[in-house]
Amino acid sequence: MLSRVADTIYWLGRYMERTNGMLQVIRTQYISSQDEPRDLVWRPFLKVYGELTEDEIIEIEKNSPRVLEYMLFEQTNGASAYNNVMQSRENARSIQDHITKEVWQCLNDYYHFIRNDELKLQVSTGDPISAIDLLIRNGLLFTGTVDNTMARGEGFTYLNIGKFIERTIHSADITRIKLNELPYNDQDVSEATDLRYLLYSLFGFEIYLKTYKGNFTNANVLDLILYNPDFPHSILYSLERLYKYFCRLKSESLPENFDQVEYLIGKTMNNIKYSNVHLEDRQTLDTFLFKTRMDLFEIAAAFSKYYFGNS
Repeated sequence: MLSRVADTIYWLGRYMERTNGMLQVIRTQYISSQDEPRDLVWRPFLKVYGELTEDEIIEIEKNSPRVLEYMLFEQTNGASAYNNVMQSRENARSIQDHITKEVWQCLNDYYHFIRNDELKLQVSTGDPISAIDLLIRNGLLFTGTVDNTMARGEGFTYLNIGKFIERTIHSADITRIKLNELPYNDQDVSEATDLRYLLYSLFGFEIYLKTYKGNFTNANVLDLILYNPDFPHSILYSLERLYKYFCRLKSESLPENFDQVEYLIGKTMNNIKYSNVHLEDRQTLDTFLFKTRMDLFEIAAAFSKYYFGNS
């Protein structure tokens, strides 16, 4: 496969995973504002899912309809859900020979749906959750279409490499944001609703209840997000899937290129597996998650250099 094609498919996977993750986070954050009698905090998410200056953030951060419109539909915001879906569609258009017609049709439909003026009106003046749920459903449809129609060749491999790099970064970022919202003097975990919202943000609340039988503790929450090998959005699960798909490229790779990237993935996986961090030590945990994020960017840069020919 040409490196240009591989790069395009890889970024298709990253853009779509980024969209799925941000939609669930935005949905959860908005619901939390309805459940809890407190100010809605949009600032950290405007920094992750936006390109505003500090003054521009101050201007809109307390205006939820404007914030939702900006993060979901703003065409001048390169990180908006609209632009992610548009870029995914453009990537898919240029490599249609390497995806199925069902995947292309799914992305094309998603693009036209997110451009619908009635959807934007529903977010700004109606029920934002129902509109976001429809967007999430389109993302899940894309995931299912890929899994059920694409051959397990190089295209499928690169798409999943992009997907799991993006998912690992997302899990680390959102965990850091939500943990920084926790009050330092909160010793009663039964009242730590932010931990529940963290689990919702990562599609993990129901899995948590079934895994730990409702025994809600700080240690269990952290165990699920960092180490659980069966939770699809845990950092370790995502890294293991990244490594699994990467190993499929070995026979088609230059040995020195494969070894460079394998080393970086293996090092990051071991840093997670053999770590010993605790929610109570917030500073150490924040540093650990930030380092994990930087390790993932280093892996992504290595892919770009050794497999896609980018300097």
